Amino acid sequence: MVTDTESIGIFSVIRERRSVRNYTDREIPDEALRAIIAAGIQAPTALGLQPWQFVVVRDRELMRQASDYCKPILLEKIGEESRPGTEEFLAALRNPEFNIFYNAPVLVLVLGARDVVSSVLDCALCAENMMLAAWALGIGSCWIGSAALIEQNPGILAALKVPEDHQIVAPLIFGYPAPLSPKPVRREPRITWVP
Repeated sequence: MVTDTESIGIFSVIRERRSVRNYTDREIPDEALRAIIAAGIQAPTALGLQPWQFVVVRDRELMRQASDYCKPILLEKIGEESRPGTEEFLAALRNPEFNIFYNAPVLVLVLGARDVVSSVLDCALCAENMMLAAWALGIGSCWIGSAALIEQNPGILAALKVPEDHQIVAPLIFGYPAPLSPKPVRREPRITWVP
């Protein structure tokens, strides 16, 4: 049973966690990454199947190759949608120096078994646990959903050692945050109460 004092800590982490897109060069120790993954696998999983697998990438050149592969595809897809608010990201994608992984020192791919129906949901829950655990350790994170496009490149998948029977569900970057701007305020939730 969780006490009131313990619950305050988890609520604080949930409230303060944010997506980090600016990192220092400080490396993350393997023990911290293991602790983050250990927190991830405590997530709920349908039928207890635990369909996840993890690839930890520290190779910045490989991350750069993956980024360079994804950027033109994103430019085309996002450019076609032309939604308000995408202009800044489109400009970043056009910059040859921009890296979709924001120069983070670590990329962790949360992979889900293709033959498990609940795999995507289970791995998403796992990823959220990982991001919360990272924040509790003073480590920033960001889910780079657009990096899943690397599934279209067999060469990069092979270099990343992604097995064929798994899919990329959550490409997560981790690193120690550089100075951050204030966290955006969340909108009030719409709640319907049914007596």
